[in-house]
Amino acid sequence: MNEIICPHCKKAFKVDEAGFADILKQVRDHQFEDELEKRLQLAENEKESAVKLAEATLKNRLQEDLAKKDKELSEKLATKETEIARIKAQLDNAELQKKLSVTEAVQKIEKERDDLANNLKNKETETLLLEKSLNENFAIQLKTKDEIIKIKDEEIAFRAELKQKLSTKMVGESLEQHCEIEFNKLRASAFQNAYFEKDNDSKTGSKGDYIFKENDADGNEVISIMFEMKNEADATISKKRNDEFFKELDKDRNEKKCEYAVLVSTLESDNELYNVGIVDVSYRFPKMFVIRPQFFIPIISLLRNASMNSLKYKAELAKVRSQNLDITNFEEKMNAFKEGFAKNYDLASRKFNEAIAGIDKTIKELEKTKEALLSSENNLRLANNKAEDLTIKKLTQGNPTMKAKFDEL
Repeated sequence: MNEIICPHCKKAFKVDEAGFADILKQVRDHQFEDELEKRLQLAENEKESAVKLAEATLKNRLQEDLAKKDKELSEKLATKETEIARIKAQLDNAELQKKLSVTEAVQKIEKERDDLANNLKNKETETLLLEKSLNENFAIQLKTKDEIIKIKDEEIAFRAELKQKLSTKMVGESLEQHCEIEFNKLRASAFQNAYFEKDNDSKTGSKGDYIFKENDADGNEVISIMFEMKNEADATISKKRNDEFFKELDKDRNEKKCEYAVLVSTLESDNELYNVGIVDVSYRFPKMFVIRPQFFIPIISLLRNASMNSLKYKAELAKVRSQNLDITNFEEKMNAFKEGFAKNYDLASRKFNEAIAGIDKTIKELEKTKEALLSSENNLRLANNKAEDLTIKKLTQGNPTMKAKFDEL
């Protein structure tokens, strides 16, 4: 038995061990419940403080992250918008430069076209004037030539009268010596730039008697003549004919690259064809003549004068052709320039279009990046909403382990 004093009435009473145990149990249960209640209240308060602190910390962190992301997005958007504005400005400037370049090129081509048209018109006028002048000069030369021929015919007639005397004079000398002496008499005065020597080159198997060549002051060949001398006295038994030597003379002339061939002959002295003067046998061989010895100097003078006139005419004609060729070359160069310019313009235009396409592609990529950044901003906003909606109850819902931990607290 245990004696217990009442704390209120101070009376003592006895209880057995079972009653004492029951009273003790009641006292312990009441204290435990009070202590438990206090502990639970304290745990609830701590839990609420911890949750609020966690929520505040998480919210501050999310807000800092959001502010940082917003700042980065703002900077990137500002950079992209600046880049887009710069690219657009470059595009506008490039388009303006393109228009200016095309305008300048077109103006330049039009100016060159007008200049070429004016030059071509001037060239055509000069050509017409030059042709008219050449025709007039040629007519004057023909008239002069006719007068010269008339004078030469008179001289031929005069020399025909002296035929017998000249023939008598040549009895004691060969035909070649006679022709050489006659030429040397006039070499210093009339043939200063002439060459008249015997043909000693027999590399081709044959050779003529004499070669006459004359050059102008510039060194251009005016005339060249291959001479063959045939004397009646050279014949032995049978008489020779002049046409028997034409083929060999033409061969010698071609091998020595002479323009004319002249047979100085005393053969067929009774043939009136060869006795009347200078005989043109070009119907047999081109540019070939047969003369008597007294016409040796006249044939050289006639052929030389004709060649001099022809040389002047050829030079003027070559000048006209050269001018026409210059106009043709000028037009060809102009057309080549136009084709080259068109090709370069086409290449530049294609490169420009490729650059524009690349810039458009870049703009599209930047727009995609902008959309992605805007989408990221939306996702961050949704994440912030989810963070603000976060509670301990929602965290432990469906999670027995965490619920048990909080229940223990």
